[in-house]
Amino acid sequence: MFHSGKNFLSYICLQERMEGFGEDAPVVSQLLPLELVDKCIGSRIWVIMKGDKEFVGTIRGFDDYVNMVLEDVTEFEMTPEGRKTNKLDQILLNGNNVCMLIPGGEGPQ
Repeated sequence: MFHSGKNFLSYICLQERMEGFGEDAPVVSQLLPLELVDKCIGSRIWVIMKGDKEFVGTIRGFDDYVNMVLEDVTEFEMTPEGRKTNKLDQILLNGNNVCMLIPGGEGPQ
């Protein structure tokens, strides 16, 4: 499970501090991926999917698989004819198809 990785990373940071730098060395701050997504709740986010679709919306929630609920969404689809946009009130995105998350992003220009 993802949360066990946090304990492992904390152990590694602590071990490096103790072995290489001594007790007075500062501990490196770490931000795990799901912690970053959690900090984005209620904010605008640009989601680039596998394939030809991108979404910009306000993130309302997500789970450990990065399935996301977005509100006030603009969908961008790249087609041979050009970029198509579609406005949606709410959408559930499958995290398995998410390629990149850009907090505060406004979509393709």
